[in-house]
Amino acid sequence: MPKGKSNHVDGEVDKIKKVERSELAEIVHKALNKASADGIPVAYFLDEEEDPSMVSDWISTGSALLDLAISNRKNGGLPVGRIVELSSQESAGKSLICAHILAETQKMGGYGVLIDTENAAAPQFWESVGLNIKNLGYIPLNKVEQIFAKIEEVIGIVRKHDKKQLVTIVVDSLSQASCETEMESEHGKDGYNTSKAIIISKACRKITGLIGQQRILVVFVNQLRMNLNAVGHQDKWIVPGGKAMAFAASVRLRLSNMGKLKGAGQKIIGNKCKVVVTKNRMGPPHRSALFEIHYDSGIQDLTSWLDFLKDNGFARKDGDKHSIKLPSGTVKLSTKEFLEKIQGEQAFKDEIYDVIATDYIMKYRPANSAIVENLEVDETVEDEG
Repeated sequence: MPKGKSNHVDGEVDKIKKVERSELAEIVHKALNKASADGIPVAYFLDEEEDPSMVSDWISTGSALLDLAISNRKNGGLPVGRIVELSSQESAGKSLICAHILAETQKMGGYGVLIDTENAAAPQFWESVGLNIKNLGYIPLNKVEQIFAKIEEVIGIVRKHDKKQLVTIVVDSLSQASCETEMESEHGKDGYNTSKAIIISKACRKITGLIGQQRILVVFVNQLRMNLNAVGHQDKWIVPGGKAMAFAASVRLRLSNMGKLKGAGQKIIGNKCKVVVTKNRMGPPHRSALFEIHYDSGIQDLTSWLDFLKDNGFARKDGDKHSIKLPSGTVKLSTKEFLEKIQGEQAFKDEIYDVIATDYIMKYRPANSAIVENLEVDETVEDEG
C-alpha cells in the first residue's frame, strides 16, 4: 500500500470514528525512540508515513480477480516485503502464476530471481507470458540449506548495488528440495523430514526479518500431500516441511485444477484454475478467484472479467451478445467485441474494472454496527498445513 495511507481500504473506513492521539501515546513514543542506542526508531505510529508495516508495492499475479482477493484494494496483488506461499496438487498452475509474478516484477522495473529445485525451466513458455529471460536470475538448487543461503546472498548483493531496488525471489518448489541429511542417507532410511522442518523454521524467522522493511517479495511454491491423520472436518491435504511456512507467510494461496478446457476438435488447450486465499494478513481470508489458464498464453485475465460480470448479475446473455450494465449505460457486445473494446479503449476497461472492484472489495465497518442474520457455519478446516 502506498506510503502514508492507512492499512484499511482506501476511503472505506470514513464512518469509523476518528480519535486524536493521546498525550501518553506521544510521551511513550518519543521516550522509546530517544532511548534507542543506535538512533534508529523502535516505535512507530501506524498512521504515519514511516510506519514499517506499510506495504510499499503490490505485484500482480496476472489475474486481476486474484489480486483483489488478496489485497482487497484496487490494483493490488502480492504484498512486497512479505512471504507468500502457493500450494496445490500437480498441474494446477503454480509455476505459471510464478512466471506471471516475475514478469510483473520486471514490468515495474524490478529484478526477478527463480530458484528451481525441479529442473523445470521453460524459457519459451515464460517468454510467451511476458517474462524477459535475459534479465531473469535462474538458480538451480536441490537443498533447503542452499536455497535459504542463496536468498540471503541475493538480497545482500542487490542491496549493496541499490538499497531501493524492487526484487522478487521465487522458490519452485520448497517441497521438492532435499536437505543434507537426506542426501547423505540411503534411500531406505527415513527421518530426514524432521531435519528439513527445523531448517525451514529457522530460515523463515531470518527471512521474515530480513525482508520486512525492504522492497523484496519472496514466493515459495509448495506441494499438497494427503493428510493421513485428518479426522472429521479437518483438511485432508497438507504441505510437507512442518508448520513454519504456515506461520511465516503473510499470504497463502491454494490452487485447484477445476477441469480441462477443450477447444476446436476437442483439443485440450488449458484448464480452469481456482485459487483460494487460505491465509491473508492483507485483507479478508478465504476469498477466491476463478480464471482460465491456456497452455500457449498463460492466464486469460480478461476472460475472467466477463465471467465475473455474468456470474454476479452485471451481464446477461442476449442472443449472441452480452448485455452489460455499467454506470455509463448498458452496452451489448459479443465476446469478441468485448475483448476488442476492453483492449482498445482504456476508459471502457477502467469502467469495467471499477464495477468489478467495487463489487468485490469488502468494506470495513465499525464493530457491532449491524447484525447479519441467517448465517451458516461451515466446519470444514480448509488449511491445516
